[in-house]
Amino acid sequence: MQIPFLRTTIGEREIKAVSEALHQGHLCGDGPICRRVEQRLCELLECPHVLLTTSCTHAMEAALLAMDVEPGAEIIMPSFAFVSAANAVLRSGGKPVFVDVDPTFLNLSSHAVAEAINPNTAGILCVHYAGVPCPMDELLDLAEQHDLFLIEDAAQALGSKWGDHSLGTLGAAGCFSFHGTKNVVAGEGGALATRNKILAQRVEIIREKGTDRSAFFRGEVDRYTWQEEGSSYVLSDVLAAILHAQLDRSNEFQEQRRRLGLRYMEGLKPLAEEERILLPPFDAMADWINWHIFHIQVLGQEDRDHVLNQLKLRGIQASFHFVPLHLSPYARRFLGTEDLYLPVTEEAAVSLIRLPLYPGLTETEQEFVMDSLTSIVRETQPS
Repeated sequence: MQIPFLRTTIGEREIKAVSEALHQGHLCGDGPICRRVEQRLCELLECPHVLLTTSCTHAMEAALLAMDVEPGAEIIMPSFAFVSAANAVLRSGGKPVFVDVDPTFLNLSSHAVAEAINPNTAGILCVHYAGVPCPMDELLDLAEQHDLFLIEDAAQALGSKWGDHSLGTLGAAGCFSFHGTKNVVAGEGGALATRNKILAQRVEIIREKGTDRSAFFRGEVDRYTWQEEGSSYVLSDVLAAILHAQLDRSNEFQEQRRRLGLRYMEGLKPLAEEERILLPPFDAMADWINWHIFHIQVLGQEDRDHVLNQLKLRGIQASFHFVPLHLSPYARRFLGTEDLYLPVTEEAAVSLIRLPLYPGLTETEQEFVMDSLTSIVRETQPS
């Protein structure tokens, strides 16, 4: 049996949508399909302003550029994150300041954020790892107390909630990904969501090369021109067509992921009770996370590498995840992180294993994954 880590669910609906987009002839960015998708996302997120971008990376870049970050101003963020978040901070002229995550959810620790705030701090960039919400009440309180902006990296979090609010709609801006690895996909693509009309207007200019081109096409100005620094972040209508079709199926995808995630929780519970693995507490939040990732933690790097290799020999593709940003060659050379020690982040990085989780993963395949994992872990670790 061969079980890939990921299968992207693309069918006739998506193929038809792309064909129709090609026949309509509007292939470039910010076209009629893009605008329909933006409206759908506004409704889904219950947020008044959503702008599609070419990636979540570009959404974060646009958000931070719109914040007018002073050169060298500090943005507090987790080291346990994808490099896009740190690159977006650098692109804005700011300096990423890496802090630790909490051991339960592997999300930004509000205590660590509070300790890192100083007069040079301009903002907080939180990452909702695995679609699980950061402690938003505490982070929003810290942002308000210290007059900081809060940007949400919600790349993995479309469909997840914090109370009654969608993740990505609580801070100044939220940034989403529709990369081929996400719950709904466009192949490549992203979006920025905000409740702030002024911010949305600035981002609209930034993503159109710094011009008011979008306003021109709406008939609001008689010609468009260069307004401020920007880049080309508008999504093609062809990719938006894929996303439009995927959104039609989002509830179906979500239910399948939830069912599979809960089966993992139940099937791997004996290993957790034997203290051979650590399970995330996802069953307690089953109805308000999007089940983007299912991960476990083993006893350390040696066990992790052994388990991954043994799963591979059985035809199962599983994966580690982020290499901590503060340990990267770039951060050590240019951000002075050589002596920075973030214990929870560093332990998670060497012990975490992501298991296959996607619509289309059959129960037979999942049982094989769980049975294989159980036997490998029990053979590896003494009673």
